[in-house]
Amino acid sequence: MKKFKKIKNGTVTSPEGFFADGIFAGLKSAGEDKLDLGILLSEEPCEWAATYTDNKIKSSSIDYCKEIEGKIKGIIVNSGSANCCVGYQGLIDSRDIATKCKEIFNSKEPFLMSSTGVIGVEIPVGLIMNSIEKFNLDSNGGEKFSRAIITTDSKTKNVSVNVNSKNGSYKIGGVAKGSGMIHPKMGTMLSYITTDAGLNSEDLTSLLRESVENSFNQIDVDGDTSTNDTVVVMANGKSGINLNTPDEINEFKEALDYVTKFLAKQIAEDGEGISHLITVEVNGAKNDKDALSVSNAVVSSSLVKTAIFGKDPNWGRIMMAIGNADAEIIRDKIKIFVNGIQISEEGKSISFHYQSVLSALDNFQIDIEIDLGIASGRGIAWGSDLTEEYVVFNSAYTT
Repeated sequence: MKKFKKIKNGTVTSPEGFFADGIFAGLKSAGEDKLDLGILLSEEPCEWAATYTDNKIKSSSIDYCKEIEGKIKGIIVNSGSANCCVGYQGLIDSRDIATKCKEIFNSKEPFLMSSTGVIGVEIPVGLIMNSIEKFNLDSNGGEKFSRAIITTDSKTKNVSVNVNSKNGSYKIGGVAKGSGMIHPKMGTMLSYITTDAGLNSEDLTSLLRESVENSFNQIDVDGDTSTNDTVVVMANGKSGINLNTPDEINEFKEALDYVTKFLAKQIAEDGEGISHLITVEVNGAKNDKDALSVSNAVVSSSLVKTAIFGKDPNWGRIMMAIGNADAEIIRDKIKIFVNGIQISEEGKSISFHYQSVLSALDNFQIDIEIDLGIASGRGIAWGSDLTEEYVVFNSAYTT
């Protein structure tokens, strides 16, 4: 039985002891209600864990985070510049900004730093340094923080849950940004998760990695893995609930998985130029790992994406994508359904009402169900179609 409940209008600061803010520091062009610098910190030092991009070209902000050991106080995030491919100066800038945060907030523990925006552009350190003391931290500042970290996103992405454990209740909050350059591997664009439960960093690391593998790593917008992908989880223990036993850890994991999957799906729904949200659910695989691989391969396929955009019921493209997965496949056992309408059986076409499928492809939500017919492995992935608007938008990203 599920022991957690989604908090209405919950954010990353819903857990006790977390504060945040977002301001306009001049890192992006001015606009109504535009924010470009955010900070998230905890009243108490936090145990933490993180996953980062597998892209071999990484942001200097990630290089800096990898230097940090022990507990942390919080995170500062800039949008407008990725702080990537700017030489050694990028690492120096990250260290200087994080050190300034320690000074301003009188903290013994370090701050992490994340960046998002255009690659190859140095971050305006002076503007950031002069803006840090302008933050007005608030326990209701989660929404402003989420607005400060977005780039091409059309909406903010926030969630929080309350977990009722046998020893009392605690909360998990989360925020994410991203709508383009989305094909995560061990991280997503930027996401921060907070909890007022008490956990050690070792447990947080293993829980986060597994949760990311089944959520953020299962979304795709355009097949490109960002240089800045980062997911961080922070635990400050302010609820007084310390999680140590396997049952307590599993209860936390269930709620954490809900948070990461909710945010992952929000990113897929907000893909640049999107006209369809594609959900691919695979069952009957040899194991869950194979099912995740197949669902990811299908949702990431450019030809599947364009077929969905064009409302073309070309199930052969789905079959092609299945075959590209790193998984055991028996061609003549595969069944395919689109929005509940079966279009393939035993690896070949079956008679289906063509107009019904066309009508189904008019929906924003496209559900592709695949039965591999081998065993009981299950997996799910989310993505968007590939549209003309996406091409036009990204053809002039910096101009």
